[in-house]
Amino acid sequence: MTGLEIILLILVLIGVLGAATIVRAIAPFIVNAVVGLLVLFLTSAVFGLPIAVTPLVLVIVALGGVVGAGAVILLALLGVAFVP
Repeated sequence: MTGLEIILLILVLIGVLGAATIVRAIAPFIVNAVVGLLVLFLTSAVFGLPIAVTPLVLVIVALGGVVGAGAVILLALLGVAFVP
């Protein structure tokens, strides 16, 4: 191996370790967002609660997860927001 190959191998290893660290840090947020979207979908499908799915609703649920889905559902039940 030449010096250039060793340097490239070290850089690739650093990149892979950095990417793994980022994915490990972001994974709980992704799981929370997916569970929140699933709760919103099941509420609409099972209970028939009409919720207007807009980009704002998706952002709230994706960032807030289950808590965000609960807030959207509560506001839709009260007729304050997100009612079609």
